[in-house]
Amino acid sequence: MTIDAPLDMRPAAVPAAPANALLTSPILPTLLKLALPNAIAMAGTTLVAVAETSYIGRLGTEPLAGIALVFPFAMLTQMMSAGAMGGGVTSAISRALGAGDRDRAATLALHAAMIGACAGLFFTVTMLVFGRAFYTMLGGRGGVLEQAMHYSHVLFSGAIAIWLVNTLASVVRGTGDMRVPSITLIGIAVVQVAVGGALGLGLFGLPQFGMRGVAAGQLAAFTLGAAFLAWYLLSGRSRLTLRVRAFAFQRDMFIDILKVGAIACLSPLQSVLTILIFTKILAGFGTETLAGYGMGSRLEFLLIPITFAFGVASVPMIGMAVGAGLVARARRVAWTAAAAAGLTVGFVGLIVAIKPMLWVSLFTSDPGVTAAASSYFGWAGPGFGFFGLGVCLYFSSQGAAKVGGPVLAGTLRLVLVAVGGWWLASSGAPAWTLFALVGGAMVLFGLTTALSVRLTRWGK
Repeated sequence: MTIDAPLDMRPAAVPAAPANALLTSPILPTLLKLALPNAIAMAGTTLVAVAETSYIGRLGTEPLAGIALVFPFAMLTQMMSAGAMGGGVTSAISRALGAGDRDRAATLALHAAMIGACAGLFFTVTMLVFGRAFYTMLGGRGGVLEQAMHYSHVLFSGAIAIWLVNTLASVVRGTGDMRVPSITLIGIAVVQVAVGGALGLGLFGLPQFGMRGVAAGQLAAFTLGAAFLAWYLLSGRSRLTLRVRAFAFQRDMFIDILKVGAIACLSPLQSVLTILIFTKILAGFGTETLAGYGMGSRLEFLLIPITFAFGVASVPMIGMAVGAGLVARARRVAWTAAAAAGLTVGFVGLIVAIKPMLWVSLFTSDPGVTAAASSYFGWAGPGFGFFGLGVCLYFSSQGAAKVGGPVLAGTLRLVLVAVGGWWLASSGAPAWTLFALVGGAMVLFGLTTALSVRLTRWGK
């Protein structure tokens, strides 16, 4: 015979352990810890862009002009695969882990790999078939167009590798591990610089393949990176192991990823369209003005990795918090990350607004180009902080699976630049007014994104 203990004497139930320390650890220190590896990796990627531009410049003026035609499409590939669809992947996996469902997270990872492979194949076919038409539309002619095609054909033939690297890295980030994806990206950067430089310039006794060789460096690097991440996830060494033999196609898994990733893909498309449209408008102001703006827009692209570092670090923290029902914590993470990104990027913007030659002198000493670039930074630089704020909140919204507001804010920015730029150009306004328009559009983007996040309900 047993005697039941009084209710108040029974041991209290032991609460379930959190799915990840990201649910309980202090927000700012954890955010900085997660952001640092991403920042280092993105810095490596930035150095690759500088190094690649440097040795393409050694090939001549036409290759340098040709890479400028391909650059927006190469950036679009990276931004869609890493930041947009990649954010959707990280969000879905972290929300599943936050809810304690590891089996769902593993199944989501395999569906994500399928999405990445299909998207990479789409980019390959699109750029191989329509690439020449795109570059011609942007003004490519003669030798410049041919140099662009040499680079583009090799680069986009391996778009699947680029998409798989960024997709599988996003899977790993969804578990809260930022170290392995960052190490992988740094390794890719080293291989890309070494192989691309050697084959492009014909170093170490190798034949000189020119633009094809430079692109081959990126192709080889991302192929090796994709193979490593696939091995890492299949070998059981990661926090989430892929079980291919137990895989079963599930439609709702695709929906969980695409409801965030597909909508989020509109944002990088808007960013590239904004720059392409504005470039077309400024072409009527002369070569010097266009070149000056080109330097400014390249710095804008290179600042995205800073917001990427904070934004991507916030996605698993927010996703796990939302999955566990800790919506208030998720919002605190979002605002903390946005403040950190906005202040950092804003500081850079203020520096180049005050001392534009710190950036401009790296590329040119031409007085006309220098004056145009200085004017751009003077008017647009103060808006960089709002741009960083908006982009970081866009990533944070992916973690909560609520990206509609930030994408709409990007649409408003695109419309303002396109319509306002056309009106100013047709009215005969000076170039500085268009640069001021760019800065104002950044402020609008940041504030409307913040407002949308403030008003959107997160969680179920």
